[in-house]
This record gives sequence, C-alpha cells and structure tokens, in this order.
Amino acid sequence: MRLRLALMAFAVVAATGGAHADIPNNLLKVGILNDMNGPFRDQSGPGSVVAAQLAAEDFAAEAGPLKVEIVAGDHQNKADIGVTIVRQWLDRDGVTAVADAVNSGVGIAVNEVMRDKHRTFIATNVATSDLTGKFCAPTTVQWNMDTWAYGNAIARALYAEGEKSWFFIAVDYALGAALQRDAAAALARLGGTTVGAVRAPLGTQDFSAYLLQAQSSGAQVIALANTGADFINAVKQASEFGMTKKQKLAALFATIADVDAVGLQQMQGLLLTESFYWNLDDATRSFARRFAARMDGRMPTANQAGVYGSVLAYLRAAKAADSIEGERVVAEMQKAPIHDPFYGEVTVRKDGRAVHPMYVFRVKSPQSSTGRWDDYDLLTTIPADQAFRPLADGGCKLVGG
Repeated sequence: MRLRLALMAFAVVAATGGAHADIPNNLLKVGILNDMNGPFRDQSGPGSVVAAQLAAEDFAAEAGPLKVEIVAGDHQNKADIGVTIVRQWLDRDGVTAVADAVNSGVGIAVNEVMRDKHRTFIATNVATSDLTGKFCAPTTVQWNMDTWAYGNAIARALYAEGEKSWFFIAVDYALGAALQRDAAAALARLGGTTVGAVRAPLGTQDFSAYLLQAQSSGAQVIALANTGADFINAVKQASEFGMTKKQKLAALFATIADVDAVGLQQMQGLLLTESFYWNLDDATRSFARRFAARMDGRMPTANQAGVYGSVLAYLRAAKAADSIEGERVVAEMQKAPIHDPFYGEVTVRKDGRAVHPMYVFRVKSPQSSTGRWDDYDLLTTIPADQAFRPLADGGCKLVGG
C-alpha cells in the first residue's frame, strides 16, 4: 500500500550547549499526523504543520542544546495507514512524539501504538471523549476539545433558547458515535429529548434522505454530529431545502474553516463551540497574522492553534523531563498548570485531559461582518472547571478512587 509520508519537514536548530543524555542526539522530532487532502484538510492539514513549525521556532529561544524537527504524514482517514506511518516514524525515523491526528478512529488506533512504544501522543484534535475515558493512556494528552465538551456546551446553549427536542445526523465512525452519545446525554440531563437518529458514511455527498428523516421527525433541532466536508454538505443542502426556516441546526463540531466554506448567508445565527477564535484578543490576533503570512491569508482554526499550543507544551515538558519517554513527559506536563498563549492556564489531569476554557459563538450575519474571517460573536465563555467531563465520570483506569 502506498503511503504519502513526510509531506513536508521543517527543522529549527537552537543554540549549542550542554548535552541532554536522555534525549538521543539532542533531537526532539514531532510527527504531525492528519488528513492532508480529504474532508479535514482545511481544519488541520498543512496548516497544522505550519502551526507546529511556529511552535518549534518559538521554542528555539529556550531550547538550549536541543534541536527540533517537524515531519508530517497523511493518514487518509484510515486507521491502518495511520498506524503504519506512526510505526515507521518510531521504529525507523526517530520521531519522539505524534500530534494532531484529527480523526477519532485513527487517534484511538495510534493511541495504542504510542502507549506500547512509550512515546508521547499529543492528541490535539482527536475529538472522542473515550480517549480520556476507557482508552486513556499514561503517554497521551488530549488537547483542544472533545465530544463531551462540544455536546455539553451546545445542548446548554440551545436548551436555554427553548430548543428541547433533537434529531441527530451522525457520521458513521467513532467521532459521530461519541458526538451523538455525549450531546444526547447532556440534553437528557437538562430535560430535553432525542426523537431520532441516523448514521451517514464519512464522505457522504447527498444528505437528502437523512435530512428528510430529520424533517419528518418534527424535532426542533437537527443536530449535525459530523464535521469538515460532511458538515458543510449537510448545512448547504438543509438550507437549499428551506429546512432552516422551521428547524434549527446544531453544529456539534464546526470550525471557522467550515463557516468560511459555506458562507455567512447560510450559516448566520448558528451556534457553535470552539476553544479558539483568531479575533478573540491581542494574543490570538498576533498568532493569526504570523500564521496567515504562511497560509495565503487564511486564519488559523482551533485545530491549528491547538497544535501550536500542544506542541510547544510538549517541547517544554520533554526538555524539563530530559526524556523522550512518554510516561515521563506526560507526568511533567501534569506537575503544574501550563501557560498557553491562547487558552491561558491549562491543567493536564490524570486521565490526560488538558482542561481550559471553551467558548460558545454565534455566527454573524453578512451585514454585521467586516470582511472575510470576521465570523463570530462571543456568546458564552465556559470556565475550565465546567467545560470538560468531570474527572471521576470518564472511567479512566489511571484515576484512583
């Protein structure tokens, strides 16, 4: 099977100095594994590699003798390809950590490899909350978001607006199952109901049959438990059918890249949850300018900003631990809160969940936007201690008591 490996590589060399005996060749090599050409390209893709490069460049000032290299691979949304790439990286190419992953099915498979090989998995954009539940590992940190955080935030926001009955259209793999499960549970806790659900294969082009089922259910909300190209196609077709005039769409996992692809005319008023928005404050705008200069003017997504923050945190922890052993690096990340330039104080829990604030945004109307990428109004900030599933509820075997 042909694999598209090492699509691009960047090296950042720091000043020379004393040796780090437990970091071979004084080299930290991070593999950015994601979907480079498929439905998640705009969310992560080459932009995540650029974000990791920026993190490596910023780390150089504090790296001492350490060198950093960033390599990239395309898993094509197939777990077997992702595992093959990672095994080659670890066994042959000297990769010390893997980040991004972006696909939940791929992420769960890679998680097992990284645990067995005792290397750090920075699961920046693996959304399933099972990664810090039944699949938790002492070598894994889940950064940026997860399905529990998404479902909890959107269910609360829409329930507060009186939208209490939902129909789910879920992508038919691990992400869709987890999004539906966690959002439905959050809705039920509030007193709402799920009136029906269907599964659509990844890469579905025609959502008409699924949308008609949702329409006929009489649900107040059509909850889209998908993302990327699938989400974009579903929203466009729902708008074409005129469904959004009578039923509200719930975006359980949407990014600014998806909003940009659909356009404000069809997306206006949509509520969505993100961990990052480029126009939130001075720090996010500064990063966005640097990123856009290398990405033909595109603003960074939450996925890409999360790669920057998580890779920078990994590099600092590996240096502090003087090790590439995943258990030691993750333990170092758990010692004290991490100052992230975008998320503020980030705490890595025993289950591997990186905890930070989340935000609920409302998509602007075309009339209220000042131009491309000016897409969100901040509706709610969810504090870190409320944004993610309680530690005791995930079923992670690493959590005592």
